Amino acid sequence: MTKANLFQPYILGSLELANRIVMAPLTRNRAGAGLVPSELAATYYAQRASAGLIITEATQISAQAQGYQDTPGIYTRAQIEGWRKVTDAVHAKGGKIFVQLWHVGRISHVDLQPGGAAPVAPSAIRAETKTFVNNGFHDVSEPRALTLEELPGIIEDFRQAAANAITAGFDGVEIHAANGYLLEQFLKDGANQRTDAYGGSIENRARLLLEVTQAVIKAIGAERTGVRISPVSPANAISCTNPQPQYDYVAGELSALGVVYLHVVEGATGGPRDVTPFDYDSLRQRFKNTYLANNGYNTELASAQLAEDKADLFAFGRPFISNPDLVERLKSGAPLNELDPTTLYGGGAKGYIDYPALADASA
Repeated sequence: MTKANLFQPYILGSLELANRIVMAPLTRNRAGAGLVPSELAATYYAQRASAGLIITEATQISAQAQGYQDTPGIYTRAQIEGWRKVTDAVHAKGGKIFVQLWHVGRISHVDLQPGGAAPVAPSAIRAETKTFVNNGFHDVSEPRALTLEELPGIIEDFRQAAANAITAGFDGVEIHAANGYLLEQFLKDGANQRTDAYGGSIENRARLLLEVTQAVIKAIGAERTGVRISPVSPANAISCTNPQPQYDYVAGELSALGVVYLHVVEGATGGPRDVTPFDYDSLRQRFKNTYLANNGYNTELASAQLAEDKADLFAFGRPFISNPDLVERLKSGAPLNELDPTTLYGGGAKGYIDYPALADASA
């Protein structure tokens, strides 16, 4: 195989993607009043519609699910209508777009929670990390443990958010079970010390993720449902004593449910790929549908992994922020725009929709 294979179409469930390059979820903290996607968001995502698939920034499924300032939701009518403008703009450019469904769990702050309540978690263990709130980074708040009786409500929130996503015109959803957020907090024993049916064994710790996935599939279909995991990433102070058997089990169960793709953060999110030994080929063998690889990929690494059949799709993150035409640049070998880190989170058009495309430079 050659590098060009990255740029050839790929069939994902019932969708034909223009290429194998995926825009990874990227939090930008630019939602407007009511946590509605801003008018600029439609432009931002449409500019990047040449990606084979866009996965949106993480989007909270409920008011309780929010953990960062100015991140969008998908649980109110106004939010659904705001996202509809985004999906219409992307589809008008020929793109495909999934929304990432998010509950942050303990990675939140009382100032973001309804009524100033404590964030929720599998166990009342505060994470040693910070969140973006009140226009700056502050320590997350002490969480409380979810009761057994509350878990069906969490599952229902994911199900309803998935249904809302289809109403908003999305091609599908990605269930966020990575980077130290709620579903991963249940998966990993560093955050989950429960002794009921949702804690202890590998099977019990995976129960909530699998029940959420089943509910989403029932609502919108497996061909529209992806799942993101990060087996060894320490993001948001999460840890797992023995991740290999935990994630081998998860991959096999998600495969049996028929989800359309498994999105795997290989290594530390946004950091080294070799942070902890882990056999990703084992996940590839257990999960029979599309394997979406993420973390530190460039054209050369993605092409090599594709040639060895180690993955089907490849996620690119920050390069998409500063390069709306990233696919064209990768294909032609053109230089990339430099990222302005001061405009990553919050703000307006600057550092959001004003990065030039190659066509702009040649005009």
